[in-house]
Amino acid sequence: MRKFIARALKKLPKLDKAQIHALIYDLASENEQLEVVLNSMGDGVVVADVEHYVVFANKAAERVVPVAAGDWSERLIWEYLQDEDIAAFVRETLVNQESVMDREFTLDSGGLTRILSCSIMPLVRNGEIQGSILRIEDISEKRGREARLRRAESLASLTTLAAGVAHEIKNPLGSIGIHIQLIQKALNGSDEPDREAIEGNLNVINEEIDRLNKIVVDFLFAVRPMDINLEERDLNAVVSDLLEFVEPELEQAGIRLDRALESDLPTLKLDEKHFKQALLNVVKNAIAAMPEGGTLRVATRQSGDLVVLRLSDNGVGIPEDVLDKIFEPYFTTKDFGSGIGLTLVYKVIKEHGGDISVISDEGKGTTFTITLPIPQKEQHLLSWKGEDDEV
Repeated sequence: MRKFIARALKKLPKLDKAQIHALIYDLASENEQLEVVLNSMGDGVVVADVEHYVVFANKAAERVVPVAAGDWSERLIWEYLQDEDIAAFVRETLVNQESVMDREFTLDSGGLTRILSCSIMPLVRNGEIQGSILRIEDISEKRGREARLRRAESLASLTTLAAGVAHEIKNPLGSIGIHIQLIQKALNGSDEPDREAIEGNLNVINEEIDRLNKIVVDFLFAVRPMDINLEERDLNAVVSDLLEFVEPELEQAGIRLDRALESDLPTLKLDEKHFKQALLNVVKNAIAAMPEGGTLRVATRQSGDLVVLRLSDNGVGIPEDVLDKIFEPYFTTKDFGSGIGLTLVYKVIKEHGGDISVISDEGKGTTFTITLPIPQKEQHLLSWKGEDDEV
């Protein structure tokens, strides 16, 4: 409420008819303006009182979700909503005094599928809960754009993978072809072929077949959905186990390990096996980047609703022109390597709902930053105090 109206209400007994008329006009105008704003929104908004009776519903609510015909006043909010799934969700959430954000529902509307995102929040005034707000957003177009983008990204990734596989298998196939020709030549050249030479050629062929098999296995691992089994784990314990495993290799390479693991981190949902493999790939890259020795710093900390894991080395760094390509399949700057290691790291972190980024200064070092979400528990509609809490 605007301050001058609040002050006027305090002086109401002293106001004359003209002043009272002006005050009522201002209140009506302000209320009408607020209603126009709410009715102009694209999202549906339904407001209920503490007894869960509807006190306001904007025009968008009537457009995005089926509602009861006629006046919405004196209707319970879940009776006003005519979709059974949404109504049941609203009733259960409000009865249990919970606050839920972005719960998605699929509706069949005239043969078209629509996706709605529903959020229920407390309506608070002067630190006291006065009711609840249901916000309904039609995210059908948004999800459609995301699906098209994912398909485009998948196609681009598949193209890159196909090109990488074609490049990788070209040399083994060429080598196999050459040694088969040598065997044919040896068999056709004389009555007594050189068995030792033929066995040597067959050994090379077997090695190249093993190499091809590894390429195929890596390819399938990169494109197939991962069988992720998420369980509550202590990130520091998982990281410490991995570091103990690689510590002898670090010592042999002359690399000092610097740990900075923040205590009392919340538990995370992790697949320990896959997550350790991803960390191992990053550590292996760091070792390769410090051929003359150096320092590997591993740090964890909490930042809001995320846990941050950083792995930093002071090695040779990554050239700026290739920095944005390191997670692409079959991209490598090494003389030996499949180019699939960091692709798998990226995939594992994404399967955990996290993100990974890298910064590097050529000649000074590289830092990989992994962010992982902290599992959120649903919050109850508890009242709180604060200035200007009016909604």
